[in-house]
Amino acid sequence: MAKTGFEYMRAFAIIGIALMIGIAMQTYLSISIPGSILGMAVLFIGLASGLVPAHWVQPGASLFIRHMIFLFVPISVGLMVHFDLLLDNLVAIIASVVAGSVLVLIIMSYCIEKLVSRDS
Repeated sequence: MAKTGFEYMRAFAIIGIALMIGIAMQTYLSISIPGSILGMAVLFIGLASGLVPAHWVQPGASLFIRHMIFLFVPISVGLMVHFDLLLDNLVAIIASVVAGSVLVLIIMSYCIEKLVSRDS
């Protein structure tokens, strides 16, 4: 089914409003969580609560997902600009990635074990 221009505009408006709310929350509450992450949480809460129907956001989200590779180009360029900084801190970066992964595995295995034993 072909999407109309209004459906795309509505989807991008909802995503943009959620982003702006997240940025405003970060600015006014002075928290260290990025505004884009807070905006994603706001959008998730809106979708989960039924305040925002999923089919309103779907056309814009599908377009973003379809062209996601283009959204990573600025990040890749930014990484190359700061390559020396990354190289200087390579050991700390690898250690934090490994430690974080191990911590997530331990916590998830504990939670799954508790959930499975509770069901049995």
